[in-house]
Amino acid sequence: MVPDHIGWTLWRANLAWRKDFVAAMAAAGHGWFAQARGNLLVHIGPDGIRQGDLAERAGLTKQAVQQFVDELVKDGIVMRTPDEADARARRVRLTPRGEVAMRDADRIKLQIEARWREHLGDDAFSSLETLLRRLIDRPPG
Repeated sequence: MVPDHIGWTLWRANLAWRKDFVAAMAAAGHGWFAQARGNLLVHIGPDGIRQGDLAERAGLTKQAVQQFVDELVKDGIVMRTPDEADARARRVRLTPRGEVAMRDADRIKLQIEARWREHLGDDAFSSLETLLRRLIDRPPG
């Protein structure tokens, strides 16, 4: 029996969105985005992030993040730099190649959004977005 509840529906919608996104990123030359390490980039802002903080934000172990960052460094997507505020810490920053990937990701996300908006209609899409944001921003408990 297939589950029939909102969690299942949300998961399937996310899966459909992610499938479109990953396929478009691969077509744009960023096939590594389909791998787990690609999920780290969303947490790296313009000033970078401490690697320990990256593990915490991503909900991964420090060891897993170490391995993923090593791979991303090897591929030229991110680099490690000294943290100006703490000589013992290292910051993970996007390289120019990583910045291109993030610009492509933003462009692709907007294209997917436009297709979903066209499919649902402006009013329904806006309502969906508003309701999802309300669920995400609700107080815990």
